Amino acid sequence: MLATLKRLVSAHRSRLSSKMTRPLGTGSAFLLLLLFHLSNQLFTNASSLPSADSSRNNLEPLSQQQQPANKGSSLTSSNTKSSVTSAELYGDGFSSSSAGAGASGALSARFLTPNGTLITAQRGTPASLPCEVVSLGDGVVTWFRRKDFHLLTVGHAVYSSDERFHVQGPMRSTQTQDWALQIRFVQERDSGLYECQLSTHPPSSLFVELVVVEAHAEIDGGPEKYVKSGSTLKLTCHLRQSSVTPDFVFWYQDERMINYEGAAGVKVISDAASSTLIIERAQSVHSGNYSCVPYNVNPSSVIVHILNGEKPAAMQHSSAALHWYSVSVIFIVECVFLKLNGVAGSLQEWL
Repeated sequence: MLATLKRLVSAHRSRLSSKMTRPLGTGSAFLLLLLFHLSNQLFTNASSLPSADSSRNNLEPLSQQQQPANKGSSLTSSNTKSSVTSAELYGDGFSSSSAGAGASGALSARFLTPNGTLITAQRGTPASLPCEVVSLGDGVVTWFRRKDFHLLTVGHAVYSSDERFHVQGPMRSTQTQDWALQIRFVQERDSGLYECQLSTHPPSSLFVELVVVEAHAEIDGGPEKYVKSGSTLKLTCHLRQSSVTPDFVFWYQDERMINYEGAAGVKVISDAASSTLIIERAQSVHSGNYSCVPYNVNPSSVIVHILNGEKPAAMQHSSAALHWYSVSVIFIVECVFLKLNGVAGSLQEWL
């Protein structure tokens, strides 16, 4: 229709051009205006008509028209999947699902070591503070010193500047694990409470108390011992508050070590709690200051007197002192008695 109108308008224009010399009538002018108006209206309507592609889209089913939205959502799902995949691996090689299982496993982690366990350690020896855990999973064990809230270890990592602290933790493949805190060469300042903490939610804690003692030696019969010449000299040294067996116990006579003088009749017998020095047929040369010196234990000493049948000098001195004391008392009593007699005689004469 549009093409037909265009042909009519062009034909009318050609006729008008051929008759330009003649003046236009009223009917022709009206017809010309009508054709221009119709042609402009048709061009306007043609420009407002939808295109073929958009008409085709409008004629398609609604499910196909929504296909781009579905494609977008599938793209979003793909991105989400790829992001989850990129977050699946962690530093230790555990997947995210494993990490979730580990977290739930950490929630069921519990202590096997009793809370408030008391550990006694000897000064200068190693100490081990137990922290036995079951079902730890991917959880972490942390040690604190309670008196100053000092962080000591996290897992196997040591966060203390004191190199005496470390954790000899077990392999994670075991169900029951002992994350014991090890302290080398403990000192008195190490005494106190220590906290073993699990990374559960909320965290759970176990407290272990360390007591550091000072071991010392003690010789029976001290500080002086009297032995008759020709008899057996036997000195027994007990180890008090010793948590470990000393590596050695040395015996000294004055400044000379005598442990290995077997040819002179000296014998030393030691066990975990004591050491005994035996000298057969002791003589006057065996008199002196005897010292028991265990490793990492405060020593003890005793003075030995070998007597040749006489009483000990100390006993003789005591008898002499008692004799002079008795004489003095008797003398004083006699003087007082005489004085009283004199006073009584004077009174009688005066009366």
